[in-house]
Parts: sequence; structure tokens; C-alpha cells
Amino acid sequence: MVSFSSKSNLLSLPSEPYDMGTNHPLTAQNVHHIGLTVPDLDQAVEFFVDAIDCDVLYRKGPFGDPDGDSMERRLDVHPDATASLAMLRCGPTLNLELFEWDAPDQDETPPKNSDIGAMHLALHVDDLDVAIHELADRDDVTMLDGPQTNEDGPTAGLTYIYCRVEWGLYLELLEAPEKMPYADDTNEQLYGPAPSWTSRPDHSD
Repeated sequence: MVSFSSKSNLLSLPSEPYDMGTNHPLTAQNVHHIGLTVPDLDQAVEFFVDAIDCDVLYRKGPFGDPDGDSMERRLDVHPDATASLAMLRCGPTLNLELFEWDAPDQDETPPKNSDIGAMHLALHVDDLDVAIHELADRDDVTMLDGPQTNEDGPTAGLTYIYCRVEWGLYLELLEAPEKMPYADDTNEQLYGPAPSWTSRPDHSD
């Protein structure tokens, strides 16, 4: 299992809720979740639980609308598409929704990093060498090249490595210095690292 960062040198969430008012044009308060389509829901859930230490909150499905077109109207998929999903809590701040779709027009080729719509998941880790060793030991993960350190630019000092999970997910592991050059030009900060992977700013540990 990957060891996650317990440093607190960047922005962290407050332990107690506070009222910042409703000043967002959409009245948004936070990002609720990120959704990811996977080829096999059980396989993906097992990876996120075993390798990343996520918690499964609930599962739903399969669901669809075989006699109507609500799937197309609501979700912009083929009218005959069906789906199953799992909602996971990953660390202090990420809710991750995994979808497995069955659709007549599905493209089963996972996108490359350079393809439109591609995504990757980046994890702040406490010890990059340990994290690399843990994932490299897994049969379902391929490490891409070796760790790279940014020598200049807004993220100078950040060290990272990419890997690919066999079913298509790109995963990035990174360590960041206490301060990066971008912070000299803005009052905003990147969130993290959190006090711990199990820290929950929305309730007591």
C-alpha cells in the first residue's frame, strides 16, 4: 500500500467548518466528486481499495431505460446503455465515482495521456521511493521511466513519476518541496499535503 504524505507545508483545510458566504457564480461550495469510466467495476474497485486505500461508500446498478430514451437525454449515452457504479472515498478530500458501462456504441480503447478527455490521478506521497516500490510490485501496474525532478519553472523542486494501471488509468506519484516558485506570484495555494491520508476535515477521526 502506498505511503501518503503527512506533511502540512501547503494549504490545509480547517478542522472546523466556517461560513465563507455564497460568492460563487454557480453557488458552488466544493467539488463533490470526480467520475471515471472503467472497463470492469470490480477490478477497479479492488485496485483502489487494495493499492490506494480508498473506502467503498456504496454501489448502484445495473440501471438503464430499455423502453425509453432517458439515458440518452440525461447522460448523453446510447439509449440502450446500462451502467453500474461505485462511490469511493479516497483520502481526506476526494470522492471518486467509478462507472462501468455496457453500451452498443462503446469505444473500449482507453485514451492515451495525449488524447482529448484523458485524465490522470496524482497522489501526494510521503516517500516516493517507498511508493514506487509498492506499486512496482503489483502485476497490474507498469511504471513509466524513472522519477523526474522539475529543475525550474513554477513547480521547481517537485519530483514525480507516472505509472499505468493495466485497465487504462494513469497514476502520478509526487513529492513537493515546502514552497514552490509559483507561490511568489499568487495569494492562492495548492491544497495539501493533508495531515494524513485518513484525516477527515468533514468529521472527527
